Amino acid sequence: PLVVPSYVGGFVLVSALGPRGMLQGALESLGVERLPEIYGLPGAALALTLFSYPYVFLTVRAALRGMDPALEEAARSLGSGAWSTFFRVTLPQMRPAIVAGSLLVALYALSDFGAVSLLQYDSFSREIYIQYRSAFDRTPAAILALMLVALTAAILLLEGGTRGRGRYDQRSAARPGMLVALGSWRWPALVFCGGVVVAALAAPVGVLAFWLVRGLAEGEALRPLWNATWSSVYASGLAAGVVAIAALPVAVLAVRFPGRISRFVERMTYLGYALPGIVLALSLVFFGANYAPWAYQTLGMLVFAYAVHFLPQAVGATRAALLQVSPSVEEAARGLGRGPAGVLATVTAPLAGSGILAGAALVFLTTMKELPATLLLSPTGFETLATRVWGATTDAFFARAAAPALLLIALSAVPMYLLVIRERAK
Repeated sequence: PLVVPSYVGGFVLVSALGPRGMLQGALESLGVERLPEIYGLPGAALALTLFSYPYVFLTVRAALRGMDPALEEAARSLGSGAWSTFFRVTLPQMRPAIVAGSLLVALYALSDFGAVSLLQYDSFSREIYIQYRSAFDRTPAAILALMLVALTAAILLLEGGTRGRGRYDQRSAARPGMLVALGSWRWPALVFCGGVVVAALAAPVGVLAFWLVRGLAEGEALRPLWNATWSSVYASGLAAGVVAIAALPVAVLAVRFPGRISRFVERMTYLGYALPGIVLALSLVFFGANYAPWAYQTLGMLVFAYAVHFLPQAVGATRAALLQVSPSVEEAARGLGRGPAGVLATVTAPLAGSGILAGAALVFLTTMKELPATLLLSPTGFETLATRVWGATTDAFFARAAAPALLLIALSAVPMYLLVIRERAK
């Protein structure tokens, strides 16, 4: 579901459960004239839940894989039951992962623009966009943007205050846990997990395929997608390359030269990610229109916005890879006469290549799906798959939106495969 953009998810819910949707059409023969309203908070909450839960799933899964089962075994041997062990031993150990994943979901939901707009829920991001597009005076949009920044900062401070001082490091080498037979619970577990997968992945793809086939059957002319596809891939590729290059010196500074300055520089990169995309885009619109008209609505400014917003993704992956590179290799290269730049280009970067590629792939994935920055900063006539889907869905042309949405999901699945699925081969 991470490859399904929120605006595609909102489009799927509207086209399937909306007033003129698939379910309404199927129930008309049974005398059902109107379904419960999907617009507003219920639809927005459902869309954001279905397509952001993997943020919690991935962090909790990683925590469970790294947890030493000896802790649970010790609790069971001391007389604690299964449920008591879960709540007193397992769940506290998962607390940091749950909080980290929940923080990502909160920031994602707070900054989301596509799903809340299509489902007509008046969030900050939707109101900012409406004020920017409809009002001659953009001061209200700026005020709303500042309020959204303040709310984002409050969530970050709240998350920092909930960390506490508990220790979660393992005192012994962790080993794989034993498989536990669920017994009669295996069927409810299968139904629940299968239902989540169907609702968050199979159903959206199926709905998109339905509208594509229906549009073709009714003579809907598919507009050529080559230009939009090339624009998406080109802009995302440029952003991934720029971010990968910019993240390397920041990661080297943080890993090889730890200190207050390096920590400050590293943390400063995360400010762009904490800012909602529409706020960052609005600030660049103001700057470009007033102080840099030569850069306003150019591909360079759009790529710059992508780089500022998604730089932490590449910094984190590159930093993790650099931590596994021995400094002695770099010292040996310096001793043989290589300068700092030469060591960085010929020794450090190749050894940290897996992390650099992983960070670039993650940036490519998120840039492909980015909508508000693309809408506000893209050059005139520059159309991506994201803007193509947005334009068709806002006009309720569901069949026309299906093809670019499916293509966007397919292209986004490639870096997702490199990031997640390939783990099984290790």
